[in-house]
Amino acid sequence: MKWKKIGDILIIDDNFDLDLNDEKTLKDLAHRHKVKSIIRIEKIEGQKREPTIDILYGEDTETIHKENGCLFNLDLSKVMWAKGNNNERLRIAKLVQKDETVLDMFAGIGYFSIPIGVHSQAKQIYSIEINPNSYHFLKRNIELNKINKKAGYDRMIPILGDCAIEAPKYSADRVLMGYVKTTHHFLHPAMECVKDGGIIHYHETVPDKLIETRPYERVKEMAWNCGEREVEVLNIQRIKRYAPGVEHIVLDARIY
Repeated sequence: MKWKKIGDILIIDDNFDLDLNDEKTLKDLAHRHKVKSIIRIEKIEGQKREPTIDILYGEDTETIHKENGCLFNLDLSKVMWAKGNNNERLRIAKLVQKDETVLDMFAGIGYFSIPIGVHSQAKQIYSIEINPNSYHFLKRNIELNKINKKAGYDRMIPILGDCAIEAPKYSADRVLMGYVKTTHHFLHPAMECVKDGGIIHYHETVPDKLIETRPYERVKEMAWNCGEREVEVLNIQRIKRYAPGVEHIVLDARIY
């Protein structure tokens, strides 16, 4: 991908084939895509997924992005936007059943929580986020989409903290683990909060040859270690190519 439009901000990558040092070129590009700023994301680092960006045109990095009928307020200089996962976010929202309690362990600005709040009939949604900046926008997005206002009660509860500590305090029918690289380190707290017969949506980046085995084995081992629980694989969903020979997948697993 060479560019992506988030709200009224254009994000471009290093393969963009225009002279990005030319002010007129950037101005024409902004006019063509109807954006106020053009940025390049240099890197995203750490557990808090904090971005380092290069502002090429304009000054404002805060915007409101619309996706799948949901509104997301964010500042691209402070929080990441998880591109390429829009179909998965809607898929999960459609899987949530009426009156379920859902716990989102890596909520961010509400990538999964907000679509669940908008499109499902979940009774309670707990959204845990460790990054104070992301937590700020998570709260804003709950208000922006009027999730609690429409329900008439605190249907979606944002929680600032480490999900390894916070998740076991709750009991959920469905647990979202929408993070990659080190997600398996958080399987223990996920098992501690998922109800008997509940579902975990476990994300992992996996070498192609291990897709059918490694995610399941990791979930199976942790389930057994947490009270000799059993695992039923419901689905393995391929999200996107993460790197050459490595796929971002989601394992949907029911825990007994």
